[in-house]
Amino acid sequence: MNRTTSASSATPAAASAAAAKSSSGAGKEKFLVLPIVILILAQMGTTGDNGALSLAASALTKDLGATTSDIQLANMIYPLVGGSFMIAGGLAGTMIGWRKTFRIGALLAAIGEIALALSPNMMFFIWVGRVLVGLGASFLVPSLLGIIPFIYHGANRTVAFGCIGAASGLAAVLPLILGVVMQLAGMRITFFVLALYFIGVVVLSLGLPKFDQQPEKSHFDAIGVGLAAMGFFCMLIGLSSISSWGLIKPMRTAPFTLFGISPAIPLVVLGILILIVLVKVEAGEEKRYGLVVLPRSFITTKQVLAGLVANALMFFFMGAQSILMSPYLQLVADWTPIDVGVISIVTGLPTFGLALGIPKLFPKANPRHVIQIGYVAMALALGCMAFSVTLDGANRIGVYLGAFLAGVGAGTVSSHASNIVALAVNDRDASQSGGIQSTMRNVGQALGVALLGAVLIFGISSTLHNEMAADPAISPDVAQQVSELTINLGSNTEFEHEIANIKMDDSERAKLVDLEAKARFDSTRVAYGAGIVIVLLGLLTTPWITTLSRDSKPAPSAQVAKASPSGSQPKHPQS
Repeated sequence: MNRTTSASSATPAAASAAAAKSSSGAGKEKFLVLPIVILILAQMGTTGDNGALSLAASALTKDLGATTSDIQLANMIYPLVGGSFMIAGGLAGTMIGWRKTFRIGALLAAIGEIALALSPNMMFFIWVGRVLVGLGASFLVPSLLGIIPFIYHGANRTVAFGCIGAASGLAAVLPLILGVVMQLAGMRITFFVLALYFIGVVVLSLGLPKFDQQPEKSHFDAIGVGLAAMGFFCMLIGLSSISSWGLIKPMRTAPFTLFGISPAIPLVVLGILILIVLVKVEAGEEKRYGLVVLPRSFITTKQVLAGLVANALMFFFMGAQSILMSPYLQLVADWTPIDVGVISIVTGLPTFGLALGIPKLFPKANPRHVIQIGYVAMALALGCMAFSVTLDGANRIGVYLGAFLAGVGAGTVSSHASNIVALAVNDRDASQSGGIQSTMRNVGQALGVALLGAVLIFGISSTLHNEMAADPAISPDVAQQVSELTINLGSNTEFEHEIANIKMDDSERAKLVDLEAKARFDSTRVAYGAGIVIVLLGLLTTPWITTLSRDSKPAPSAQVAKASPSGSQPKHPQS
């Protein structure tokens, strides 16, 4: 059953009639399998790309000379670009059609993977390859979320959103496959394989059914797009650079200083101020044109905010894994890409099963309680991962248990995170919400990588500095020279290479290696602890989840009047 009337142009009475028709017909609708398979494959590709990067930590270090900060930035640039432009991608899909933006996104991602495979150095890898893949995702992910409300309705829509959440779990198969490819053929061939994958998605998209999406005949919100891109870019680049530029005191790698301090925090503040201006500007633009980058309903509806927090925390959690678990296991514990790929399976199976199974088997489950259980499971997972860390590696049982609980938490949250946003707004805003949801996912992932990466890197340096000062076996001259080094996450052997040019006797060198291992161990656990606190803070937003199903949602006319001016007749300038 296709929509024949855009939510933006329907009268309240017509909207109510359409809603009633959708509700009554949902149970008779056949669930279309092929479209959701295509959308799942697209989601898997974007998730698999991040998995491939996690597996490539060791190869990037050996082949392209990457440092821990380089790997952190490579992880960051994808959500950085995606978070900056996904709201614009959502607007583009509303204006030119979701099927077109879906194909544009998959094609850009394929070109980006080819650039990654051909990268001569980390500069090209990060600022060309990763940027292109991020731009591709900024079109692709909002499109697959935007397509669902046009193809699926009622209970089928809930299941379809659950399938997209399950795709993150199903994508766990890709790291294992890519890990085998990487170990046998190398990093470059692996990224070529991903390029072919996205080309396949473009071809398969021809199988998406045509649906009656009326393109919004409104002006392109260039002001909103520009402000959103600048705001998120400044905020995220500032966050991502804390560990390499410094928090307050500037490091030698900082490109410039502001009044003697690191530019990282000022950039974050600037980004937040631009986003505040965006909210103010968009309120006026929405009254004038109707269609904007950031509809007011996304800001004023508490349930939407709770859903956006859920999307952000789910990917914050994934960011924590990518910067804490994978690098530690590969660089410190010397696990192979295949070993890390097996962990992805352990995480992916419960993610897939719960994200798909909860909406299907428990359609009347209270979304608020489901999200709460997911947050608690995610916190327990981080706790298990923290205790699995050892001085020279990791306890495999603890790693696998933490990975399994991670899948339980991620799958539980993703089963309802998107749907509670769609339930809280009118149909047009529900379709466009894919952009803001995707943005929050990228913001969450960026925060996970940046904040916990900063805790880890600064923690190692500061803890080692304090331990050297307190230990009489370490001379002040050696302590001073070590303090001037940028200590990266790595094994004892790698640290010995870093201090090889500092003159000291063997006993002092051995003691220094022991102190660095202890600092690495303590800092990693502290970083996991910080992640636990942030995830549990999400529980404070769950009381805002009050619209639990389509049946309990206010009538469309009331919803439009109360929450979203964009649901009313848009005002177009006279030609």
